[in-house]
Amino acid sequence: MKRRSKVQKLARAKCIINKVNSMKDPFEMLEMYHTYVGKNEYIVNLNCVKAKEASSECRLWIFDIMERNMKNLYEQSSWGWDAIAKQKELTEPTAWYLIASSNNKFIGFSHFRFDIDYKVEVLYCYELQLEESARGKGLGRFMMQALESMASKYKMQKVVLTVLKNNLPALQFFYTLGFKLDNTSPLESEKKDYVILSKQVLIPAT
Repeated sequence: MKRRSKVQKLARAKCIINKVNSMKDPFEMLEMYHTYVGKNEYIVNLNCVKAKEASSECRLWIFDIMERNMKNLYEQSSWGWDAIAKQKELTEPTAWYLIASSNNKFIGFSHFRFDIDYKVEVLYCYELQLEESARGKGLGRFMMQALESMASKYKMQKVVLTVLKNNLPALQFFYTLGFKLDNTSPLESEKKDYVILSKQVLIPAT
């Protein structure tokens, strides 16, 4: 009976994930996050697109900012930097992009996925990258709030992300937003150079 319950629970989880991944735009109904207005009339537009449907211009910019922002950190870790592998990860069929643009220029993006992680429905944030000119203005926080709202709306149990230990600004940023070590994060004794953080989300009553 217990095994049947687990099987049914996993089947429901897969159904939820398949449903949201089949949507054209899961961000469309979250209108309060379509525009970010910062200080001094700093206006940013957000939109969501499946990675495979992003324009070639958008994908090229994403590959470029990833290398500019992360190559050195990767090279200082056991992961190393593999541009081809990273590009493949960024364009897999289940990958989504949340794109931030201002004055018709790309200034930030998040690569995320709706997935099942250790038998739990999650929104997994693979990347959150901003151009240097867009940092320190509250945009990163706003984009994470948008992801959390999507996770809640589509009944994910938590938002999960992986952070390199040598990326201290990112660690501080996510801890400030309320993320904590996930129970799937490697133990200190394993001497991994990354941690897995997560944040539970409130699922609206049905």
